[in-house]
Amino acid sequence: MSSPPRHVRSRLTGRRGRGGRPTVAVTGAASGVGRALALRLVQSPEIGKVLAVDERRGDVPGAVWRVMDVRDPSIADRLAGADVVVHLALDLGMESDPRTRSAYNVRGAQTVLTAAAAAGVRRVVLCTSAMVYGAHPDNPVPLSEDAPLAAVPDESIVGDLLEMERLARRAPKAHPGLSVTVVRPAGLVGEGIDTVLTRHFEAPRLLVVKGSRPCWQFCHVEDLASALEYAALGLVEGEIAVGSDGWLEQADVEEISGMRRMELPASFALGAAERLHRLGITPAPVTDLAYTMHPWVISATRLHEAGWRPAYTNEEALVELLAHTEGNHAVVSRRLGRKDAAASLGAAGATVALVGTAALVRRARRRRRG
Repeated sequence: MSSPPRHVRSRLTGRRGRGGRPTVAVTGAASGVGRALALRLVQSPEIGKVLAVDERRGDVPGAVWRVMDVRDPSIADRLAGADVVVHLALDLGMESDPRTRSAYNVRGAQTVLTAAAAAGVRRVVLCTSAMVYGAHPDNPVPLSEDAPLAAVPDESIVGDLLEMERLARRAPKAHPGLSVTVVRPAGLVGEGIDTVLTRHFEAPRLLVVKGSRPCWQFCHVEDLASALEYAALGLVEGEIAVGSDGWLEQADVEEISGMRRMELPASFALGAAERLHRLGITPAPVTDLAYTMHPWVISATRLHEAGWRPAYTNEEALVELLAHTEGNHAVVSRRLGRKDAAASLGAAGATVALVGTAALVRRARRRRRG
């Protein structure tokens, strides 16, 4: 996605920083989405200066680095002079200890919001996920950006994001003069992305729960970075959804991927997922399985009204997802080996893959015996 179109640049006047251009601080800038955004911002003619904040120094030429933990209250001193903070320092690791991960994510967001207000920052941009809307069989397709947040507030990563959203709503009341924009991407796709959804495509077959209606929508990391740039520049405000236009039905996904489906009864799949989680084989609660069963498609209305367009279609994003997950077999390879099962079975999709593969093995044994 290119820089904001010429017809919206007139809204960027009155900024501080070099030549009236804003100074933007990016947390988590050494890797992942944070790095993608920092690289984009240092090349943007609309940005005066980029402060890159992370626990280690990254490889973003042109950025001014602030090496520190975002949970350190002294970050307020390091944000001095920033007009905008984009907070992307999150632990979304599939193998992270849930309590440690949650403490990092929630404490980090809380500290950044408080420090930004203390440093005189005018806007904070938080990135959560469209998963906060929840995946339900009666969800409209697509969901409005103003739809209620109906995800289950459990110990999963989604639970962390819901708590961050709560902090975002409270911050402007606690800190007058500070505005908070929340960006909610659809299922992320890109190099290094490892989530519930990407693991779903590492299974030997595309597993479908009988009676469900999956609707697949993706958001490429580059499209998320361009949407975050719009948010940093104040071209969009409030709650913003971002993703490729439209969605794919299950049949479309099967045709594009060339993968066969395997259907499992809902009671079997949900029961097995719950038991595996209770036994500690997988840290993902059974509620995560809903995101592979029911629609949670969003409409990026506010971004489109601001002139933003995605660079990737859902079809293109899926092809890239498959390329990045090639060689990662969620069941038959070392990724789910005996020693690694407890750490690797982090996604509900992988849980169902395990159940489905067990069913295939049982069938094969019966055929041999017959």
